[in-house]
Amino acid sequence: MSTSDAPASRVAADVFDVPDTPDDHAFARACAAAAGARLLEIRAGAAPGADPRALRAAGDRGAQAVLAGLLARHRPLDSVLSEEAADDRTRLTARRVWIVDPLDGTREFAEPPREDWAVHVALWEAGELTAGAVALPARGTVLSTADTVAARAPRRPRPRMLVSRSRPPAFVARLAEELGADVVPQGSAGAKTASVVLGEADLYVHAGGQYEWDSAAPAAVAAHHGCVVSRLDGSAPRFNRPDPALPDLVVCAPELAAPLRAALARVRPGPSATEAGGTV
Repeated sequence: MSTSDAPASRVAADVFDVPDTPDDHAFARACAAAAGARLLEIRAGAAPGADPRALRAAGDRGAQAVLAGLLARHRPLDSVLSEEAADDRTRLTARRVWIVDPLDGTREFAEPPREDWAVHVALWEAGELTAGAVALPARGTVLSTADTVAARAPRRPRPRMLVSRSRPPAFVARLAEELGADVVPQGSAGAKTASVVLGEADLYVHAGGQYEWDSAAPAAVAAHHGCVVSRLDGSAPRFNRPDPALPDLVVCAPELAAPLRAALARVRPGPSATEAGGTV
C-alpha cells in the first residue's frame, strides 16, 4: 500500500506530528507545513491521468486529517472551524478558535504542476486574529505571523492586481482601468495573498463568495507583513461569526490603499445576491 493510499488518520498520527510549543505563531506555521507535506505526498502518489475529482477529494481528506490530528493533540481545549468538518457551534462561545482550510485551491492542486494552492491555519482569539500561517507547498514556502517582516520592494509603475481564476469580480476591468493596473488571474486566496506579501503583486481583490476559512489565515499573515486588509466597503473583516460566509476581501500594499478605496467607490456596484456565498 502506497503512502497516498494509507489511512489518513494513521499517516497523520505517525508521520506528521509537530514539536509541542506554547507559541501559537510557530504552531500555526508547523501545522500548515505538515498539512502541505501530506498534500505533496498525495499529489506525487497520484497516477498519471488520475481523475482530478478523486485527487481533490484525497487532498481535502488527507490535509484535514493532519490538521485535525495536530489540533486535537496539541490544542485540545481550543475550538476549530474547518472547511472540511462539520461546524461545531460551541465555537461561538469559545475564547480560542482555529480557523483552517486544509486545501485552498483544490482545482489548482489537481492540475499539476500548478503551484497556486495553499494550506490556511489561523487562530481567532477573543475577537481578533492573533496568529496565522499560509503554506504554499508546491513552492516550498510558508508565510506566517512568526516571520520577520521585510521591507517591501519599490512600487511598480503598473500595479499587478490578482483576481480569481474562475470568478473574477464583474467590475474588475473598470477597476483595473481606474488604477492603471494589469489583471492577473490566479488560484487560491492564500496564494494570491502570498503574492502580495512577497511583492510579486500589489493587490488582490475578490468578490462573489468566500468563507472565513478562505480569508482568516491570509488576512492574519498579510496584516502581519504590513499589507492593508479589508472588505470591499473598507470595513475590517470579522471572524468566528454564526454564519461563516465572508464573501469579499481586499489585500493591498499600503501605498495603494487610498487610491484603491476611491476607485472601488466609483466602480463597485452595491451588494448583491452573488456576494452572499460560494467559494474562491
